Amino acid sequence: MDNETTVPAAEDRTTIAKHNIEKALYQETQDIRAGRLKDENPLDKSADFRLLCDAARRGDLRLAQEQITKGVNTNARDEYDYTPLILASLCGHFELVQMLLEQGAKCERDTFQGERCLYNALNDRIRNLLLSYDYSKSTDPLQPLAGHITSLLTRDAPQTADIILHTADTSFRLHKFVLSARSPYFRRKLQEKPETKSWKLAPLIPTESFECCIRYLYFGDAFIRTLDREDEERSVLEGVDRLSRQLEVPQVFETLLNPGDRRQARQRRQDDVENGRDQLAAWFRGRVLQRKFVIDTDEVSQVTWTRDNPSFADVLLQADVDDESTPPEQESGIPIGPSLDMASRYAKPRKTLFPAHRAMLLRSELFSTMFASSFREGHIAPQTIDWAGRPAPNADDANEALQVVPVDCTAAVLEVILTFLYTENVSFPLSIALDVLHAADMLFIDKLKQRAALLISTLGNGTSSVVESELSRPGSQTPEEQSKEWIYEVIRSGWDCRVHRLEEFGARYLAYRLESYIGEPEFREIVRESAGRITRREETDTVELVDDIRYYLSERLRLRFEDAGLEELMEGHNVRDTREHEEAEDSELDKTTGETNDVNILADAHMNNISGEGQVVRTLDGEIAGDEFAQDAVNYQILLAKIDGLLEELRLDA
Repeated sequence: MDNETTVPAAEDRTTIAKHNIEKALYQETQDIRAGRLKDENPLDKSADFRLLCDAARRGDLRLAQEQITKGVNTNARDEYDYTPLILASLCGHFELVQMLLEQGAKCERDTFQGERCLYNALNDRIRNLLLSYDYSKSTDPLQPLAGHITSLLTRDAPQTADIILHTADTSFRLHKFVLSARSPYFRRKLQEKPETKSWKLAPLIPTESFECCIRYLYFGDAFIRTLDREDEERSVLEGVDRLSRQLEVPQVFETLLNPGDRRQARQRRQDDVENGRDQLAAWFRGRVLQRKFVIDTDEVSQVTWTRDNPSFADVLLQADVDDESTPPEQESGIPIGPSLDMASRYAKPRKTLFPAHRAMLLRSELFSTMFASSFREGHIAPQTIDWAGRPAPNADDANEALQVVPVDCTAAVLEVILTFLYTENVSFPLSIALDVLHAADMLFIDKLKQRAALLISTLGNGTSSVVESELSRPGSQTPEEQSKEWIYEVIRSGWDCRVHRLEEFGARYLAYRLESYIGEPEFREIVRESAGRITRREETDTVELVDDIRYYLSERLRLRFEDAGLEELMEGHNVRDTREHEEAEDSELDKTTGETNDVNILADAHMNNISGEGQVVRTLDGEIAGDEFAQDAVNYQILLAKIDGLLEELRLDA
């Protein structure tokens, strides 16, 4: 018996597990207070975060998206230790949970808040959605950006490097803009001599030390290979220490000395990538966005940059000017000449040119194919004028020229695209969301396309009924929502760009406002287009848009009836006959008793649901409804009949 292992009882195992959790939470708290770990769910008592939590409780997609666009941390917690994701999953708002996850909200099973979120999920549908977002999706949204920049070190074609760094035994083809953005030392040196083509390092520094620092500058992991001899490893570490101080990136050497445990190493990695993203974003705003310029269309072919420009750009992107109402002289500060000359220049079409880097444009599949092709965009044209407007000294050198690549979009849309490619983080208003969607689809940038679709489907206010949309948050409606044709553009964009989210959003938007749209010619045309998307229609084929509208129309009304326990009204069980029978009984009772006093008048007014303005609740065909539930039930049957009548007029079987 002494050699046998005693199995703890169930109560003891529970106590042990609880003790381990409390110990882990205590250790995590101590590490956060000591600065060894960063609090991934910081306390936030701001008004904007409170609005985000309220939106998570109510399932308000639009309000939540507005707060996220302002920069509210989706992983913060309120004074009750609830994150927006926990609140949305607890209250059963599937679409809001999905939106928060897509916007970077975290749900990790090995963390306390992640387990709370999973445990508190209202249903299995939300729980399965939370589980489907693994570590790479939920906790490392910058991985695509970091992975692309790291891949530039080994990418052979197309060739985008513009500087060569030589060590004692090898050479590295690198990019000036990455070195300038990430290292203050390189930023100063390259700013003084932007024409630098090569750089030679001190021969005493081991190549392995330089590789470690370069990997860090290119968003990779800072590590050194295991060496056989101890003196070699010491020499490499000393080289990393010297280089990190010279390049002013001390984090490289600190990472090698103090790797920490698994969680600390992961957090350090996240902090390094975020810091690098911020450095690249600041450099992008100062060297790309602030150096864009507007020029007349007929002068584009005459004004190009040399490769020795302050932005280290190797390509110019051309976009349409957003607003043609401002003459070019007013934008550039050049004095305005005679009125006749101003009028002639005012009428000229103009273009906006952005300096850019092929290395970052490769994140677009279209640009990647373009620059690797044998067409004109894959080569560099002769140079005529340098970045300052002076004749280039080596105008005949084809290798010093920048190609002008036109992009079919406005300058505002192209700025959004470049910001996303350089930083992975971009916000834009609903007014240009459709244009961003089409441009992202044209350039094969799927992630940006999905982000634009998410913005449209959340800020578009697609889950409110006609009355709710008119009464909710006065003044918050956008011009697109006020224009009834906007939703038709959204649906067609969903078809053209193959975004199912927008197709569903458009159908739901129309279903919740069907009373206003059912009789319009544009609605008839969109139904005809939906039917025409099937090239060879059969008798059994349905109209996809009509089917979706019927589904969301049923959802719109059924939820109210189920909450009130009036499911039978949705089935249309002779609502009008029942109402007429009740009215006949009331009339017979009045004849018998002769009671027509003020009490009966008030009762009749209550039964007819007369509002404060004296308006009676009526159905779409003008009949008086007993209450709003009966009104919705009759309206549901009327709308379905109108849809069927429209299909008969269009000779469609659906």
